[in-house]
Amino acid sequence: MTDRGPLPSTWIPRDVYEGPAQPEPGVLKLDGNEGNPPPRRLLEDLATVDLSELRDYPDARPLESEIADRLGVDPARVVVTAGADEALDRVFRAYLAPGRRLVLPVPAFEMMYRYAAVVGGEILPVPWTDAFPTDDVVAALDDSVSLVVMISPNNPTGRTATASDLERVAEAASKVDSGATFGAMVLLDHAYVEYSDQDLTDVAQNFDNVVTVRTFSKAWGLAGCRVGYAVASPEVATLLRNVGSPFPVAGLSLAAVRTQMSTGDAALAEHVKAVRVGRGRLTETLNRLGIETHPAQGNFVLGDFDTRSDFVFNGLNALGVRVRRFPHRPEIENALRITVPDQQEPLERLLGSLETCLAPEALLFDLDGVIADVEESYRRCVLETADTFGVQVTREELARMVLAGDANNDWVLTHRILRDRGVDVSLEDVTRAYQEVYLGTSTSAGLRESERLLVARDVLSGFADRLPLAIVTGRPREEAEWFLEKEGLTDLFQAAVCMEDGPLKPDPAPVRTAAALLGVGRTWMIGDTPDDIRAAASAGAVPIGIVAPGPDPAASAVALREAGAATVLTAIDDLMELLP
Repeated sequence: MTDRGPLPSTWIPRDVYEGPAQPEPGVLKLDGNEGNPPPRRLLEDLATVDLSELRDYPDARPLESEIADRLGVDPARVVVTAGADEALDRVFRAYLAPGRRLVLPVPAFEMMYRYAAVVGGEILPVPWTDAFPTDDVVAALDDSVSLVVMISPNNPTGRTATASDLERVAEAASKVDSGATFGAMVLLDHAYVEYSDQDLTDVAQNFDNVVTVRTFSKAWGLAGCRVGYAVASPEVATLLRNVGSPFPVAGLSLAAVRTQMSTGDAALAEHVKAVRVGRGRLTETLNRLGIETHPAQGNFVLGDFDTRSDFVFNGLNALGVRVRRFPHRPEIENALRITVPDQQEPLERLLGSLETCLAPEALLFDLDGVIADVEESYRRCVLETADTFGVQVTREELARMVLAGDANNDWVLTHRILRDRGVDVSLEDVTRAYQEVYLGTSTSAGLRESERLLVARDVLSGFADRLPLAIVTGRPREEAEWFLEKEGLTDLFQAAVCMEDGPLKPDPAPVRTAAALLGVGRTWMIGDTPDDIRAAASAGAVPIGIVAPGPDPAASAVALREAGAATVLTAIDDLMELLP
């Protein structure tokens, strides 16, 4: 048996459970494992129900009878609850207590840990890394164990237990002298069973000490209704009824589920079929990109992203794709769980976003603050130009303005500063004064002569050996080309998008233009300002921040992260470690 130690009964969750994110316009929500939404006619049907459904206390017995008919069991065995979560909670409160222990194959559904903590039970974790660890679970059983959990398909891994696994565990658990009538209780969490090849519901009915929990939240697409149910022996079902509220589910939710059950079988079968196809494609894509996956049997795939997990999670987030991670669970701290879309368009978007994060076709670089040190040129030009019109601006104030965004044109930025300080001067006059400071005059050298490389040529050459490179800058083309030629970098970049080529960042147009010039679709964009990050994300490029020289590097890093950077580098050399 694998060596393990118990999780102490004093383990109390002090953090609030963070479920999946709320839907956002344009965002692909793949972190909650919800199924396909039901047809709109379901809402129309609910509009015709009798008002008594709102006035009277709800009666779950008709739904329990319909569920029982489907399963071929006595209605006395079925207990409808407020989602599968409440069914799990009832089982824990009925069969776990201080001084009693729970055998839990891990990793496991997050709420299992919390329900155990609430009742003061002790968890005996059993690693589940391949086939269900039946031998280890059976070996862990002693008279202190009152509950065993089998999550199949497992959330978050997608692994499944077999009928033989359930039979062996249930038989062994029934012999435990736990003080309960049927020995130790076995909880079979079947929330994702509709997607699986292993439906153990019938097998579970052969054992008085097995409770099966199922839900309408996943494959049926009714997570918002909060309807689940437990199937158990009549004696256990009676106990479960008595440890919960007598009216746990709203009448309209009961009506919605009954309507969906009577009309939705064909849609359910089509949804499950599409998810299985998408699951295969997602698994194949991840494996091809070097990501190890678990043998999924749910409507999700868990991938082991190793050291790249944070980067990919944040990169997908920047591209509008929400997935789930578990940094607080050591067994899967580098894994991401991805819900499988059952529609073609969102599936292709997901696969394309993963490709972009893990297999870019080109690298796009902002120039100023990334390749060129402009603290003593462009940044100082803003300060000196403002000073010529009688306005004093500190470097710290300027840095805050840049980090606030919409600051990719120094002429416009300087003009805005002067206007806000009450100085009425035209943009043309500001631009003229600025350029004299930057370019110089016949009698004085311009500040641009102070510009130096922030990254060695051989580092950039190393990037260019692996992928096409492009510059995306708000500089005028002449000034961008001047710097690249001065530093001997022109040959490394196959394209340059400059001020004259269209809108400036944070508009996504220059990023898209650079990708088009390179003839690629998947890019990473490296920039030092929130404008760079927002432009990249809006253009479908993975945004990577880098902290440029300045008065407050820490504030810069925070601003880049808040703008949505997949990662924030302190040195451009570190980019090499992210590349596949």
